[in-house]
Amino acid sequence: MATQFFSISYFISLYVVLLLSFSHLSLAIVPPSANVSQDAACRSTPYPYFCKSVLPRNENRNITDYGRFSVRRSLSAARKFLGLVDRYLRNRSNLSQAAIRVLEDCRLLAGLNIDFLFSSFKTLNSTKILPSLEAEDVQTLLSAILTNQQTCSDEIQVTESAWRVRNGMSLPLSNDTKLYSVSLALFTRGWVYKHKGKRRKPKPGRKLIFSDMEVVRHGHLPLRMSRRNREIYEYVGRRKLLQNSMESVLVRDIVVVSQDGNGNFTTINDAVAAAPNNTKIDDGYFLIYIVGGVYEEYVSIAKNKKNLMMIGDGINQTILTGNHSVGDGSTTFNSATLAVVGQGFVAVDITIRNTAGPAKGQAVAVRNGADLSTFYSCSFQGYQDTLYTHSLRQFYRECDIYGTVDFIFGNAAVVFQNCNIYARQPRKGQGNAITAQGRTDPNQNTGTSIQNCSIKAAADLVASNFTTKTYLGRPWKEYSRTVYMQSFIDSLVEPSGWSIWTGDFALSTLYYAEYNNWGPGSNTSNRVTWPGYHVINATDAANFTVSNFILGDAWIPATGVPYYGGLL
Repeated sequence: MATQFFSISYFISLYVVLLLSFSHLSLAIVPPSANVSQDAACRSTPYPYFCKSVLPRNENRNITDYGRFSVRRSLSAARKFLGLVDRYLRNRSNLSQAAIRVLEDCRLLAGLNIDFLFSSFKTLNSTKILPSLEAEDVQTLLSAILTNQQTCSDEIQVTESAWRVRNGMSLPLSNDTKLYSVSLALFTRGWVYKHKGKRRKPKPGRKLIFSDMEVVRHGHLPLRMSRRNREIYEYVGRRKLLQNSMESVLVRDIVVVSQDGNGNFTTINDAVAAAPNNTKIDDGYFLIYIVGGVYEEYVSIAKNKKNLMMIGDGINQTILTGNHSVGDGSTTFNSATLAVVGQGFVAVDITIRNTAGPAKGQAVAVRNGADLSTFYSCSFQGYQDTLYTHSLRQFYRECDIYGTVDFIFGNAAVVFQNCNIYARQPRKGQGNAITAQGRTDPNQNTGTSIQNCSIKAAADLVASNFTTKTYLGRPWKEYSRTVYMQSFIDSLVEPSGWSIWTGDFALSTLYYAEYNNWGPGSNTSNRVTWPGYHVINATDAANFTVSNFILGDAWIPATGVPYYGGLL
């Protein structure tokens, strides 16, 4: 046997590794209220060196104090970044139209970040002990802040004519992303707990209310309620669109959109403009009933249009359609036919299309960045990038989703339940990826959960004799997270199940999982062998249910939309 000799440097290195490992372990068991050094606090973040440049030096504080400090610094940075974007836009004569479009997207996202950070800091600064469910709300906002920043950064990087903007904004984007990541990590370490409590459910006995709405005002013109409004009540109650019919949902106002002039408005945008601003869910929904027809509009539900509900005459009866695409000069973010930001949005019985076609590249039908938003019995029709589940918490029930490349993508915490997902025939040379989840940080509480859905081929893909390969998803970002559970997967899905993005990117950091699926495409014996791919059990799958993943028991009942909180 040969004799092994170890140098003094070897033992020193070993000592350092053990010391660092022990420090990590010790931090994990230190309560958030205990004081720790800056070094110890920063080791729990994805960017330790950057963290140390931000936090107060030469003084020990507890993790929650560090978290408050970092969120306050993040708010200041977000305001400065918005100012930088505005300076570029004030000198837009020196910029290409493509660069201006990107900056306008960044301005919208930066404004949201300021709102989210202000709300988060206000919550953290008001109490020393934050209940676990309120902590989940803040974690959701801090997760969305990173998503918003990443969206802006992505658009600047892919827009060739935005080089002037890219040179001036790359460093602030990078530094702010690190700062937001540090804030999220410190917050998660200090406030988010494994065991989640139960939030008080909405009071029972909500009724459809008309008494407060003798007149609906649009601008300065009073519009009296027509007989049609009463018909909506009868129509909704008779069809039992929602769980206990609409009579179980609190509605403050009802307006009708009808292209024949028999309603309150002839366009959806006018009805949205008439909705009150910043309402609370306890005041009820502003309900827009959209009579069947094809509406060629681009509709945006702004952040101040909260708790707005749209009900149509049914899939392929009430149709909202547009054709903006990257191929025709739009940004992906702003190509949406329907863009939603206002919290508490609900849509029922509506089809939303982007008809740009497979040759035009990214073309979004719906972009959803609205917290606590719900789509029920809706259809999303497009090709590449059909449904952009951008951020925050979302729920989709009994919807139809059609597309080709990455046609369910984004970084929301989202559950699809009892939906039909149809892969279409893409343009020549392309393959289909159903999902492209965009989680960029291990502390984000985001991901895509697909439960009791049907994964099938659309008619045009069937007609092509399946010359296109179709996959369950591919990793758009480093910590991409997608779960299929209790769903029917037809034979269109390749035996390997999942596709790479490029090379070995994210294969060890992603989280892709399957649980108790069925159908000819569900066999997992020939699935990918990536470190991040898992066939999970019921205990793990339960983490991705409505009740646990998006805390749906706290907010979906108010919408009246049917759902089940756990596994089947």
